[in-house]
Formats: sequence, structure tokens, C-alpha cells
Amino acid sequence: MQCPACSQTMHAEAFDGHYGRTVALDLCFTCAVIWFDGHESLALAPGAVLRMFTLIHEHQAERQPGALASPACPRCYAALTETHDVQRNVRFTYWNCLQRHGRLTNFVEFLREKSFVRPLAPAELAKLRENVQTIHCDGCGAPIDLEHGSTCTFCGAAVSTLDAHQVDKIVHELQAAEAERQTIDPALPARLVMDRLDVDRFYSEQNATAAGDRGSGSYGLVALGLASLAGFLAVRD
Repeated sequence: MQCPACSQTMHAEAFDGHYGRTVALDLCFTCAVIWFDGHESLALAPGAVLRMFTLIHEHQAERQPGALASPACPRCYAALTETHDVQRNVRFTYWNCLQRHGRLTNFVEFLREKSFVRPLAPAELAKLRENVQTIHCDGCGAPIDLEHGSTCTFCGAAVSTLDAHQVDKIVHELQAAEAERQTIDPALPARLVMDRLDVDRFYSEQNATAAGDRGSGSYGLVALGLASLAGFLAVRD
């Protein structure tokens, strides 16, 4: 399948679905998007979502910054419509085919849909501003000047972070669902995930880099969380 945004051939990947099903998805790491036929997003098992974390992190360097520009449906070639949706009180965005062939979703919006990404709380945002002046948007890669706001002026995404509590919950679900395969070492405490994804670590790292001066985040908080989670998943394999 060709990517609806850049026309490059998308990467086909099979993921575990609920009830023993296999879900075949198409991903473009250059545009950082996933194409879902029908309701494939809802069919992914918890382990598949964790695997998606690792894939997104491993291909982070391939991404070309920038927002999507008028993508077309790979099935009927009609223009996709930007759609705003809400699930479990979480707002997220995707590009939808009006003929119901499927939808195109940005990696970060997919994580937001699954409640893994949340906006920073006011206290977290204030603490971030104390240490970092500019951070890159996880949605499109554009710089966000924290002195003048907390949303990306290019794509409108709020400064967000990976939610460690939600990741912890999914790790437990995966452990229970696949205990017989011993995919997770039960000796590794869940607090290790919490520690690795703690936003405070980001602040301290930025402080050390800046050596007392206010610095610039060369990546987003979600990218930082994914890197930490990928390291954890590598340890438990």
C-alpha cells in the first residue's frame, strides 16, 4: 500500500489482536502514521500496543518533520477528512475516509487515543518552563516556545507526555494475558516503568545538559518516554 501522505510504500506489519486474531497494519515511518482499515485500532491486543511503542521508537530517526497535507484514501483515492473524536474523555484527531474505507492516524494521536499520552498538568508545565525554553512537538516535530505557550503553533498539539500510570496498567494486563509465555519477568517491579517514564528525569537531564542555562529540548516528552519504555522492554525480553 502507498502512504496517503507521501506516496511511499508503507511498511506492512502483523500484530496480535483480541481473541487470537491477527491484525495487519500499514505504517509509514517517514510520515509517522498508521493506516487502519475499519475498526482495526480497537482490535489490537495490549501486547500489540506495547510492540507498537517499540516500532515507533526504533524508526524515530526516519521521520520527516511536518504536518500532513491533504492525504488521500489509499482505497478510493478521495481526499481524507480531518476528524476530531473523543474516547474516554480523551480528544484525538485522525484523517477519515468518508466512504468508510479506513483512517490515517498520526503515531502520537494513536497513543493519545489509547490514553497513553496526556497533556502536561499545570504544575508539570511550570516545572518544565523552569528548565527548558523550547521543546519539539511530538506531533509534527516543530519547535514549541514554552515562554509563549504550551501548544504547537504549527499543528495545534498540546505539550504532552507518555502517561506512566497507563503504561504500567497495560504491562500488568500483558503479564496476566501472556503469563504462560513468560514474556515479562515477574521479578521486575512495575515501579521500574514508573521510574523510567518519570518526567522529573527529563528535567534533571536537561539541567545537566544546559549546565545551569535554560536549554532547548531536541525531542518531545513522548519521544523521551518511548525511548525509556523501549529500553525497559528490551531488558525484559
